[in-house]
Amino acid sequence: MNAESRPACDRLWLNANMATSSSTGRVADALVACEKGRIIYAGPRSEAPSFVASELVDCEGCWITPGLIDCHTHLVHAGNRASEFELRLAGASYEEIARAGGGIVSTVAATRAASEDELVSQALIRLDALIAEGATTVEVKSGYGLSLEHEIKMLKAARRLGEERQVEIVTSFLGAHAVPPEYAGRSDDYIDHVCTDMIPAIAALGLADAVDGFCESIAFTSAQIERVFVAARAHGLPLKLHAEQLSNSHGAALAARYGALSADHLEHLDAAGVEDMKASGTVAVLLPGAYYFTRETQLPPVEALRRVGVPIAVATDCNPGTSPLTSLLLAMNMAATLFRLTVEECLAGVTINAAHALGLGKQTGSIEAGKYCDLAIWDIESPAELVCNIGRNPLHARIWRGQ
Repeated sequence: MNAESRPACDRLWLNANMATSSSTGRVADALVACEKGRIIYAGPRSEAPSFVASELVDCEGCWITPGLIDCHTHLVHAGNRASEFELRLAGASYEEIARAGGGIVSTVAATRAASEDELVSQALIRLDALIAEGATTVEVKSGYGLSLEHEIKMLKAARRLGEERQVEIVTSFLGAHAVPPEYAGRSDDYIDHVCTDMIPAIAALGLADAVDGFCESIAFTSAQIERVFVAARAHGLPLKLHAEQLSNSHGAALAARYGALSADHLEHLDAAGVEDMKASGTVAVLLPGAYYFTRETQLPPVEALRRVGVPIAVATDCNPGTSPLTSLLLAMNMAATLFRLTVEECLAGVTINAAHALGLGKQTGSIEAGKYCDLAIWDIESPAELVCNIGRNPLHARIWRGQ
């Protein structure tokens, strides 16, 4: 075959092993070809076309996985809640701290006082830690502003992260995170504000890719969250939900009924909720950092989710109060050791299933022709090393959109 008839590509990675997070599974002596930021071939070198490549990259036996995806974070916030950590060490519960004026509301005060530039500067430190471990897509929630002005400020800060770094930033509006101080004792009035003022304005500005909420005894009832879902749907926004973290409030069933992309936490999820999530295709996002940090004892029903085939994602839940975690590698280790996920489940949890939890499964999350060329290249002998090792970062190279 002469050079004129051979397919061209911008970049070619060869001499690699590959864990694709697709039906192809693991491939030895693999080759990945990229053209204009998208994969045009990924598979055995022996079956690949004879490409003419502008650049050849010899991976020297390294492993290639999809770029990692953190599908649940609260990266944008100001201040910290280390003092609450000390209170928990002394025996106080998450709910007791929240009802005493700590928790989310304490971060709201710090976030409202910060400028957009300050929020970006602080969030970049956390984002850089994720990027350094191979993250190529990161979801960022609002929810510490709890007023239209400050929620917009948070979402604008989140969007700017994707301008400052080569990373895909997905934003979720989390106005229904907690009741702000000015609405104390008037949670229904606050939900009215979220539905009639905040969602329409934020949708008009194009600042949110989805709408999230916190359905819990210390936050909002399922009836209140349903109003948020109705408003979000009216403005064409996909849905997500914090559900069943501290109690079984049947939030996951509500999320499933409205076709939510994901329901997250799920420690207290019941059998009916599992079946509802299966029927709707809602992804179960497990957050082992929060489970570990708050010393929870109620495990999420992993075996039930696994048995019926609910997709399971894993995320850091990076936030100042209950999961100050900026490592997807450690999140995978926690998911395996605490929740008994397998290595393959952990890898799928931070790649293809995380992509589906963001509605991006057709664009990223696996190494397949047509998808974005978002890759992580690892200096490891086996993918199990990504899950079992604690404190070691074996990232050799991170590729975003082929670069």
